[in-house]
Amino acid sequence: MPPRITRVNPDRLHTPPGYHHITVVEAGRTAFLAGQCPIGPTGALVGENDIDAQIDQVVTNAMIALGAVGAAPSDVVRTVVYVVSDDRSVLGAAWERLTRSPLAAAFTSASTLLGVAQLGFGGQLVEVDLTAALPG
Repeated sequence: MPPRITRVNPDRLHTPPGYHHITVVEAGRTAFLAGQCPIGPTGALVGENDIDAQIDQVVTNAMIALGAVGAAPSDVVRTVVYVVSDDRSVLGAAWERLTRSPLAAAFTSASTLLGVAQLGFGGQLVEVDLTAALPG
């Protein structure tokens, strides 16, 4: 049986652009994915200085990780996106690319987008942290 997931935007809060303020899950199992990085199968950074290529690799990695536990993007109940930038237009472009990707359904849940000074791998520009409610 799939988990019951309810996404809520309270009337007295602003309408968010695509995500929801609150995600409620009634499920027995939850998967907490490590931050998905733009690292390819060989262990090398993909797309140095190319945020679009890095986002595409992060999406690929996230889809593989979700699939490994029997989950889909629609089972994601919380996302945190980290982008190395203090430029809001860069953050917005990263959000747009993610919400048009095969992982898009994940970003309709409770989501946070952060501009940060640096991430764990040299040259890394983006990372996505996901929490998913697993199907029965």
